[in-house]
Amino acid sequence: MEFKNAWESYTQDDLTALNALNEEYKAFLDNGKTERECVTEAVAMAEKAGYRELYAALKKGAPKAGDKLYAVCMNKALALFQMGKEPLENGMNILGAHIDSPRVDIKQNPLYETEGLAYLDTHYYGGIKKYQWVTQPLAIHGVAAKKDGTVVNVCVGEDPADLVFVFTDLLIHLSAAQMDKKAAQVITGEGLDLLVGNRPLEKSKLKKDQKEAVRANVLALLKEKYGLEEADFVSAELEIVPAGKARDCGFDRSMVLAYGQDDRICAFTSLYAMLQENKTLRRTTCCLLVDKEEIGSVGATGMQSFWFENVVAELIAATRGESFLATRRALANSNMLSSDVSAGYDPLYADAFEKRSAAFLSRGMSFNKFTGSRGKGGSNDANAEYLGDIRRIMDGAKVHYQFAELGKVDVGGGGTIAYIMAKYGMNVIDSGVAVLNMHAPYELSSKADVYEAVKGYRAFLKNA
Repeated sequence: MEFKNAWESYTQDDLTALNALNEEYKAFLDNGKTERECVTEAVAMAEKAGYRELYAALKKGAPKAGDKLYAVCMNKALALFQMGKEPLENGMNILGAHIDSPRVDIKQNPLYETEGLAYLDTHYYGGIKKYQWVTQPLAIHGVAAKKDGTVVNVCVGEDPADLVFVFTDLLIHLSAAQMDKKAAQVITGEGLDLLVGNRPLEKSKLKKDQKEAVRANVLALLKEKYGLEEADFVSAELEIVPAGKARDCGFDRSMVLAYGQDDRICAFTSLYAMLQENKTLRRTTCCLLVDKEEIGSVGATGMQSFWFENVVAELIAATRGESFLATRRALANSNMLSSDVSAGYDPLYADAFEKRSAAFLSRGMSFNKFTGSRGKGGSNDANAEYLGDIRRIMDGAKVHYQFAELGKVDVGGGGTIAYIMAKYGMNVIDSGVAVLNMHAPYELSSKADVYEAVKGYRAFLKNA
């Protein structure tokens, strides 16, 4: 079976729309380098498209067909609904993606000084190749919650004139022993300490017997700019991410190189497709953007929590009265695209892929009947009948798409949120966009696949 290169079919109108869409996509990546920032950006886009906050809207009356609503969980997860003509218990068409990405987090007691250098101690989040993160210009994004309830937003390193941070590496001249290590051991987790200062605080400002002057200077600067004390690290969520903006890649500007495309490429395209639909559809549609997928979908903002189910129960209660059974029916009767990135075929590492079952850049949306690892362990494995319906929908909308799996059978594997949603008995299949450099500081995607994903998600919302 051959899947064609999408670029070959585009008219000039397609190219104009494709380029405009990808400019919006790059802006979304730049403005949403953390899950909190993604939610803020998505809510702003939703409100501009006429969506209202769910609980505020419910105070004014029961939702009706055509109403556009959204709910936020702890500023890290988001669900959007456009109410359909049919009762909610008949099911929804759901687009789901995650908005957390692999990164490095700052610990709760992080700041220390040694030999005139100040560092922040860290703990990496999700699966990363630690050696890829050294010597890169890095930024810090996040929040710090103070005891008085004030939440301070922190973003350092993104303005071109701003400072940046770095994880240092050993110079090649002295690294013979390091070069003999396995890649997983070249840089250790505890070795990823962020260099944040070298200048001591003026002696006149040092407290009596205070010896760590560089550390003291860092604390003084944090106090001056953000009003933060050292103890505020305890109640902070500070994420270390690559500094800089998403960029076009290639002489032909056909690709996007950026941090966080796993899985914000699927989050953006799902959200964009949802916001483009203005007609009242037969079924209620939903776009679900969640946190914590990279560490197992755990926690209150991950897909394994009951938050989404609770929101659906609120909608059921508002539209037909409280009913546990109706809530279960609404979920069981739903269809879902669990959108996450696919491993793009890289000819430089061909040994890791089975070419006939690999996802290729520029060949459109990628559908994965199953994910998991070795023997389909931990996968959803979608029903054949549902795949047949997906083919009908995509072909009817003339969407470029392909079917793939994640590498050779015994090489490795990965997971998504699909198996969690499948617990309700709904139809779920993994879908998304192929990327290169998955989980690296900078990931690579095709602009054509972004364009095709939006087309495919819109077709699914209308016709599933």
